[in-house]
Amino acid sequence: MKKVKILAFVFFIILVSGCKSEEVLGEKQTYENIIYQETNQKTDKVMLELEDERKILMELYPDVAPISVKNFQKLIEGDFYNDIIFHRVIKDFVIQAGDGTNLGRSADTIKGEFSANGVENNLKHERGVVSMARTSVMDSASSQFFIMLKDNASLDGQYAAFGRVIAGLDVVDSIGKVLTDKNDKPIKDIKIKRVEFIRVVSDDE
Repeated sequence: MKKVKILAFVFFIILVSGCKSEEVLGEKQTYENIIYQETNQKTDKVMLELEDERKILMELYPDVAPISVKNFQKLIEGDFYNDIIFHRVIKDFVIQAGDGTNLGRSADTIKGEFSANGVENNLKHERGVVSMARTSVMDSASSQFFIMLKDNASLDGQYAAFGRVIAGLDVVDSIGKVLTDKNDKPIKDIKIKRVEFIRVVSDDE
């Protein structure tokens, strides 16, 4: 009987350890009008922090582009974007990041979720929208993404928009104004320190 109790206890510990509740990694923080907490659980909202501690908050739309969102979340979980720079800035157009080549990082290519590739995606490329970068090959997107500085309807149906900036558009705008070289690369590196999942909460929580 004693052996049975011990086995039951061990089973209980294993069961409980496999059902961990959400762990909040940080205190409540307020950014613009949004109150949030960092979490180790995958969510559809993320916080991108630059090396200089400026932040950009984004929400992801798995109902619009499930493959792109899942891929982005997977890369965040693996700290892929940590220490990566915004390598392409085109004034009044986009800021782009996610190239891990110089750090020895690579990511699998995914299906391009846009109408020109046979996938419905009605999220328009308006200011603040986040979209997957790609080559001329439809299914070549992997880790690189861009954020729109201005509305640009010519990209609709051609690229997989999958999210939107919900706070920190002033940061996006400031990146869009930096000096660049002939290849559109900022003269001074703008580095992503980290990207974390967040949970937006209210004052009462």
